[in-house]
Amino acid sequence: MKNNKLRLAILAIAIVLMAASSGSAQILPKVTLGFDQAKTPQDAAVTLEILFLITILTLAPSILIMMTSFTRIVIVLSFLRKALGTTTEPPNQVIVGLSLFLTLFIMMPVLTQINDKALQPYLAEQIDYKVALKEAMSPLRLFMLKQVEEKDIALFVRISKMEIPRTVDDLPNTVIIPAFIISELKKAFIIGFLLYIPFLVIDMVVASLLMSMGMMMLPPILISLPFKLILFVLVDGWHLIVQQVVTSFA
Repeated sequence: MKNNKLRLAILAIAIVLMAASSGSAQILPKVTLGFDQAKTPQDAAVTLEILFLITILTLAPSILIMMTSFTRIVIVLSFLRKALGTTTEPPNQVIVGLSLFLTLFIMMPVLTQINDKALQPYLAEQIDYKVALKEAMSPLRLFMLKQVEEKDIALFVRISKMEIPRTVDDLPNTVIIPAFIISELKKAFIIGFLLYIPFLVIDMVVASLLMSMGMMMLPPILISLPFKLILFVLVDGWHLIVQQVVTSFA
């Protein structure tokens, strides 16, 4: 038996050495990045386009969070976790991941319009980056205007001391985006408040029962947590929460 184990160990070491030796013989590609003087206006334009794309990639997380449905979804799910009383379950990675996929699901029509009207024509060199940016912002503006409240837009119009716009098209993005953000925060907090009510009732009932039984030293959260989990599972809570959050953007 010992001889067989020794032979297997020697064979495994030999296989690892052969793989390492064969891997060292492979030719890997070399990536270089160089700078040279722009000799034509086209070269300068390409350089500016690259810098513009790098800037967009840098701001992509902020755009994803602030100009889509991500803000409302992640705040609602965070309120749900606190209402249940589970401090780390589900973990942050799960909440953020679910929020991202729900955001992708909700924003799919907008992303499709951006791809058809801005990205594909730009890649086909039918429009320049300025027109592509304008065409990409148009579906996002329409989405945000459907969700924003009029008083929030009026607030930023009044603060900026700009002329009262005659139409929606006259509203600048610097007014629509912050108005959309505070509208999303307000709606998320309202949904979070409604989520707290049934779980708060359970906590109050459990705390009253413990006090009546003279068990004041026992934390009510230890007793109420299983009942809240059972209630959440019996009513199919995840299904209801996701359904209400998604339909709230209709």
